[in-house]
Amino acid sequence: MIDPAAVDLARLQFAITALYHFIFVPLTLGLTFLLVIMETVYVMTGKQIYRDMTKFWGKLFGINFALGVTTGLTMEFQFGTNWAYYSHYVGDIFGAPLAIEGLLAFFLESTFVGLFFFGWDRLSKVGHLTVTCLVAIGSNLSAVLILIANGWMQNPVGAEFNPVTMRMEMTSFWDLVFNPAAQAKFVHTVSSGYVTASVFVLGISSWYLLKGRDLEFARRSFRIAAAFGLASALSVVVLGDESGYAVTEHQKTKLAAMEGMWKTEEAPAGLTVFGIPDEANRTNHAEVKIPYLLGLIATRSNDTVLPGIDQLEVTLKKRIESGIIAVAALERMRKNKADVEAAELFSAHKVDMGYGLLLKKYTEDVTQATPEMLMQAVGDAIPPVAPLFWSFRIMVALGIAFIALFAIAFWSSAKNSFEKKPWLLRWALWFIPMPWIATQVGWIVAEVGRQPWTVHGVLPTHLSVSSVTSGEVMLSLAGFFTFYTLLLVAELYLMFKYARLGPSSLGTGAYHFESSGGMTKGAVSAPVPKKEY
Repeated sequence: MIDPAAVDLARLQFAITALYHFIFVPLTLGLTFLLVIMETVYVMTGKQIYRDMTKFWGKLFGINFALGVTTGLTMEFQFGTNWAYYSHYVGDIFGAPLAIEGLLAFFLESTFVGLFFFGWDRLSKVGHLTVTCLVAIGSNLSAVLILIANGWMQNPVGAEFNPVTMRMEMTSFWDLVFNPAAQAKFVHTVSSGYVTASVFVLGISSWYLLKGRDLEFARRSFRIAAAFGLASALSVVVLGDESGYAVTEHQKTKLAAMEGMWKTEEAPAGLTVFGIPDEANRTNHAEVKIPYLLGLIATRSNDTVLPGIDQLEVTLKKRIESGIIAVAALERMRKNKADVEAAELFSAHKVDMGYGLLLKKYTEDVTQATPEMLMQAVGDAIPPVAPLFWSFRIMVALGIAFIALFAIAFWSSAKNSFEKKPWLLRWALWFIPMPWIATQVGWIVAEVGRQPWTVHGVLPTHLSVSSVTSGEVMLSLAGFFTFYTLLLVAELYLMFKYARLGPSSLGTGAYHFESSGGMTKGAVSAPVPKKEY
């Protein structure tokens, strides 16, 4: 039997490494396009300050990129160390976009990152802008390929199980690429990265304005971040709705858990704004609902019923029973390849084979599963309600707050009044960590909501692991946690250091610490000569 502790530790290790990695990724995704905007203005106007803005924010991008790459490289090795059966079973499909990402996008991005930093005095203005654009394209191309792989785990299309090889095999690469779940996830994820970078630039620029230093630099950075951030925050909402619609289509159990829908409601279902899920009694306390709204958003109709957990459990029980037939037929086919009756049974029930495999957690021979085991497997197939319910609401609340922040910042930029609103500047400054919280809880919704599957409806998580002991996983988990924490400390130290120095770190002689005679803490800002700009 499989060691449950080893499975839980392997999941914990991948979750920790993924969450650490995604501290760095969204800032990289968003900063690249902000750099493109700033450098484009520099090329079009020839104003030196936009070149300085590109170089300074590019320096912070470089720190984040270097440390983020390090955290990402180790994740792929875990597929071999902790998830060997998963790699064997679906590697032909899942590995394709990852291989393309490594060969194309990652090398494109890494190569041009070098030219971005060392090409300022060697390339023409347009040539360097082209390099910056390619960095942005490369980083976002990496994201789309990784999310194609992840989207396939949420909605496995373009692949079929081969009973001869006992593996999943690709039937259509383009179905994999144009998987609706992957496309919705990509645009939603990269938009959240743009929001992260916009809040980052907006917040640090606000700090400079509050301190009364590097004012022209900060004003221009604030305006660009406000405009780009507003467009990005609105995109997150629109594209998040598309991602939610994809969940309704392909992962009904995830939607029911997110909404705490214990019972099926008449169409259109109401949206729970607030509530306290009680999983033991299968109810929500202090529930506040908006009638009809969930049904209208999730199904885009007023007469489509959204199944609650009670109805989904009935469906899951039937699929597990059908899956038992598929697994049993497959065993007969392995013993006798000429068994026509078994082949016909398998063909009729193969779509539910993954559900039959859920019982492997409780018995090696699924045909001997007891009614109690069957109901345990049904319960396993519903993701945990409370983590999804709260994570989703935190993400949505922060998304609304981002729109409000950027809308006010953009309006104030248009009116040239943001410097007269210290409360807005402080809001932007103290809100810098919030996009990271939003993206982290967003991933919790996506990945905890996929449980108990590594590949939804195809391969249960408990069957995907390697034959390693819990002690071995614990050892590597401790190593990863220590190493990643050191990287995060290094990131925070360098980010704080260069953010405090500001554009003075460029050594142009035109900014705060340089103009006031050295890098003395608390030095008085000196006015920057207008001729510089």
